[in-house]
Amino acid sequence: MKKLKVASLLLCAGLFLAGCGDGGGSPEGPESEGKSSISWMAMLHTASPPSGDVTQKLEEYTGVEIDFTWVPDASKTERLNAALASNSLADIVSLTEINNTTVRSSLASGMFWDVEPYLEEFPNLAEISEDRLESSRIDGRIYGVPFLKPIARYGVLVRKDWLDNLGLDVPSTLEELAAVAQAFTEDDPDGNGADDTVGFVERDESFNVGFRSLSGYFGADNWFTITDDDEVMPSFMQPEYKEAMEWFRNIYDNGWMNSDFAVMAKNDQKNYIVQGRGGIVLSGLQEVRNYIDDAAGTDEEHMEWVLINDIVHENVERRILSDTNGGMGGWLAIPKNNVETEEDLRVVLKFINDLMDEEPFTLMTQGIEGVHYEIDDEGVYVRLDDTKWQQEVQPFSSSRPSELVTVFPSSNPYVNLANEKIRENEEFAVINPAQSLTSETYDRSWSSLIEGISDAYYQYMTGEIEIDGFDTAIETFLRNGGQQIIDEFTEDYRSQQ
Repeated sequence: MKKLKVASLLLCAGLFLAGCGDGGGSPEGPESEGKSSISWMAMLHTASPPSGDVTQKLEEYTGVEIDFTWVPDASKTERLNAALASNSLADIVSLTEINNTTVRSSLASGMFWDVEPYLEEFPNLAEISEDRLESSRIDGRIYGVPFLKPIARYGVLVRKDWLDNLGLDVPSTLEELAAVAQAFTEDDPDGNGADDTVGFVERDESFNVGFRSLSGYFGADNWFTITDDDEVMPSFMQPEYKEAMEWFRNIYDNGWMNSDFAVMAKNDQKNYIVQGRGGIVLSGLQEVRNYIDDAAGTDEEHMEWVLINDIVHENVERRILSDTNGGMGGWLAIPKNNVETEEDLRVVLKFINDLMDEEPFTLMTQGIEGVHYEIDDEGVYVRLDDTKWQQEVQPFSSSRPSELVTVFPSSNPYVNLANEKIRENEEFAVINPAQSLTSETYDRSWSSLIEGISDAYYQYMTGEIEIDGFDTAIETFLRNGGQQIIDEFTEDYRSQQ
């Protein structure tokens, strides 16, 4: 079968992490006759489709010919919407826009196989966690193998060398963290005699990222919560959320964080940190590597960090909000028009299962040994040629069915520590309970409605309004469609109980 190729844009780095075991290539899972080739509409996050021999190696391992159609990330929405509307698909379709209305309605339409009854037949698919399966449901069904991601990657990064300079212990509670923020601002943690440091360094995505993670420590839930009477309510309406806002506003009012956080872009935040101007970050734990790398050769090259993933507050049990849609990055969906029989469905599912073995995962992450990497005496994968890897391996990164297959040791101890901490987060993760629910009003109006709440958050944080002004924003949200979202989600939730 002729391989399909398309041009593409953009660059996206691959992820690393730990997880489920090796399922073995051909020997395990049900034996199937039928399809000998599989077409795959896959997302492309690099400048061009992959060259080289990785596809051939994957074909050798799985025993099927792979016919990729690469969809550039820059045009994926229009391309997928058109393909879904015309039913011009492939045996596997990578659907990664989880909240895309067309995607969700297509999944719910019966166009794709409900794969849940078949997962237990395949060793790797049978090991998918219940949390990830629950996050991938549409109308109670699983219309594709979920892309598996770490469930919760966030925590608190704190300058350890500054703690040591001031004789402070690593904070384990929010009260202690506030005290550290004050000390980092007022007590000259870098010892240069100047009043030039703050505690927290936040950025313009605070509402969606840093503060959202912080609110979880207070007991606020992940975007939505289920009340005692089974009502599905936005988490920003919880008392715990407002308590978190008041706590963080106090940090801001005291000058213990950067005053320009509401307009600070992510790269500017990184530069601020690398310049040694702040020492506490609410962030993905893996971000510490970027700070260390960028500080090399500067006055801050000796910076040290502690990675904290167990901050607690008063009587709230340890928890961390999922930042990855409950560890689910979309669906490997299988259209019924392309894969017409259960026999062929099992061939496709076995193929996906086999890609979750360690050998193909390594091929799609590191490449081919001796061509793209070598393994040193410490077990670290050493890249031989960055350009060659980017051209021949990196395009496969976003098509790995699971990011959890194995962990690759790093020469950077912070990478290894971040992996360990992120793996620990799994036990304490809080996922969005509304993710698998359906609301037409949410699909149509959420992005515009939540903008009003976001604006009110920044206005409150910077002192433009007080908490009653935030309550007014909630009333506007409810009046303009928010109450309908609550009603529709609640009806769907109660119907499934």
